[in-house]
Amino acid sequence: MRKILLTLSLSFFLNSFSQTAVFNSLLKTHVDSKGNVNYKAFKKDEAKLQTYLDYLAKTSPKKNWSANKTKAFWVNAYNAYTIKLILDNYPLKSILKIKKKGKDAWNIKFAKVGNKTYTLNHIEHKILRKQFNDPKIHVGVNCASGSCPQLGNFAFTEDNYESKTTDLMKKFINDPKRNKISEKKIHLSKIFEWFEGDFTKNGSLIDFLNKYSKTKISNKAKISHLQYDWNLNEK
Repeated sequence: MRKILLTLSLSFFLNSFSQTAVFNSLLKTHVDSKGNVNYKAFKKDEAKLQTYLDYLAKTSPKKNWSANKTKAFWVNAYNAYTIKLILDNYPLKSILKIKKKGKDAWNIKFAKVGNKTYTLNHIEHKILRKQFNDPKIHVGVNCASGSCPQLGNFAFTEDNYESKTTDLMKKFINDPKRNKISEKKIHLSKIFEWFEGDFTKNGSLIDFLNKYSKTKISNKAKISHLQYDWNLNEK
């Protein structure tokens, strides 16, 4: 019996590893170093993407998984299904154009994971944000839009989640297209307004920003927010 369980466990591990590698390969092929996506070329690889989605549809995170492994799994799922949604509706100028029975992209119930079907909002807000006190989730999940933190051209794993999200947060905060930072005045992404509570659980918003900002921000800096660009993050 133990031999059978070990065989099944090894088989699941290898399948999980290989399927994540499939998604990783797709992102490396179709996403550039700035997070822009070649959706036209990605369309030709829809069958390959579907193999990863088929894996997600029958896989559930295990209770003994580490926090980073679980977060990596759900962030990958969110991003894969977002890409799927874009490809299903491509060509389009913005994810905001996607509607189904009066519901927007984030409230369409279509993302199959572990024999259940979720909305993108459920994955982000009811699973990732609710279960984990990790503001870096916001640079992990991607909304396929210009003002979104850039989409990484890699899949997340248990081993790389921490380093990759830290790197993406640094890029996001120091990207003048998404945040304009000086010592006494900061114009921030709307993400820092919409989800301010996620960034201020262990200090002020400026405390959080200073962990990643190349420019030291004064605690008395004036804060405003930039208009959000919802145009597709397309090459």
